[in-house]
Amino acid sequence: MCTEPHKRGTGRRPADIHRERQILATAWARDSDPGLTTEEQALLEELARKHRVAGVADTDPLPMIGVAQLYRRDVPDLLAGPDGCDLLQVFWCPFDRHGPTGYGMSLDLRWRRSSEVAEVLAAPPRPAVVGFEGYVPEPCVLHPEQVATYPFAGLLPEDLRARIYAWEEALEEEAEETVDDDAPEAPTYQHDLSIPPGWRAGGFASWHKTDPSPMDCRTCTAPMDLLLTIDSKEWDGGSGSWKPIEEQDLPTHRFATPTEVAVGNWGQLNVFACPVPSHPHRWSIQ
Repeated sequence: MCTEPHKRGTGRRPADIHRERQILATAWARDSDPGLTTEEQALLEELARKHRVAGVADTDPLPMIGVAQLYRRDVPDLLAGPDGCDLLQVFWCPFDRHGPTGYGMSLDLRWRRSSEVAEVLAAPPRPAVVGFEGYVPEPCVLHPEQVATYPFAGLLPEDLRARIYAWEEALEEEAEETVDDDAPEAPTYQHDLSIPPGWRAGGFASWHKTDPSPMDCRTCTAPMDLLLTIDSKEWDGGSGSWKPIEEQDLPTHRFATPTEVAVGNWGQLNVFACPVPSHPHRWSIQ
């Protein structure tokens, strides 16, 4: 539950958001005449309305939304939890009204022991309305794939970074000289080799929106490791080698966002953990 005081009685209904997505998916999947019908457009306008929930105080407990549930047995690179916990559950508040600015997100990570989970709720508590549709995920089953990743270019030693840039420039010049219009673009360290897009556990964080920033534990000052990345897209036009082979010919706007989660301006949320698992997490939006 989110217990931080903020306005929480006005927003969109989660059921309307799910229905809106279903209508859009159906409309674009039509082979003969893709696009919205007049009736569907009218329905989407109705579903986009904001609603006010009567009698909701700013201090009433607000159910957080479950974002991810990961078992260490399924995700080899998931960092260890405290005291033998093997189940990580991630929640967030569906309103951007937190922190010193009053416009921040609220993230809650819970470690549990899967052996101690007894009765499971058939339907988890849900907020009546949400402030942002990007905080309402579509259910997805994970099929983890283990890959090798490398540090963000801005964190590499200067001499190695210079060699990488020279290699990229040589490949780009070679690509410009080819006359094959169907030839793939020249690969780059950032987009094709170092840090993949999509949801990830472990590896290295990308700092493509800001300069690299030290992520040290505020309790013990130890350097923190990347625990989890929550991404708005699984791939995009610049993903290159990371795009799944099975999805090479699929359009980005329909198939690269299976969770329908949107972080920041369609960015990614990097969550960091201290080597001491019981210490609080930190995060950065890129």
